[in-house]
Amino acid sequence: MATKRLGFIVRSLPYKTEASRLAMTHAIASQTVEIYLEDGDMVEPVVCFIGDGVLNCLKSQQAMKHYGITSLEQHVKNGLLLDLKIMICKEDIEKLGIKEDSLIMDAEDIGGETKAQIVPYSEIQKEMDSVDHLLFC
Repeated sequence: MATKRLGFIVRSLPYKTEASRLAMTHAIASQTVEIYLEDGDMVEPVVCFIGDGVLNCLKSQQAMKHYGITSLEQHVKNGLLLDLKIMICKEDIEKLGIKEDSLIMDAEDIGGETKAQIVPYSEIQKEMDSVDHLLFC
């Protein structure tokens, strides 16, 4: 039994580019890849938000109002609902003056039990070093 670990590093702003949306979509979809693996093998994705990418995790995004598109807020909640490991860079939220209560930290309102983690960049670096495949968005 083997586990393939996939890392999605989101460093793009939430709008005017599809990068962060594609990272979340692929991370969520990667869990269905298991049907193509050998019996007992698994896929374990992790999504890390760093730099400007931490803005994707803000609550109450107004994407529909300003850009006519859905926000990434629901994608983040869907990921947490599916027990996706989500890490947010502590130093970057501090640099941008973002408080923890402004971030999407859970999906309790839709039945999720997994919580996002605010971690130092050094932990994100360890995660990047440990995955089998890494994608920067």
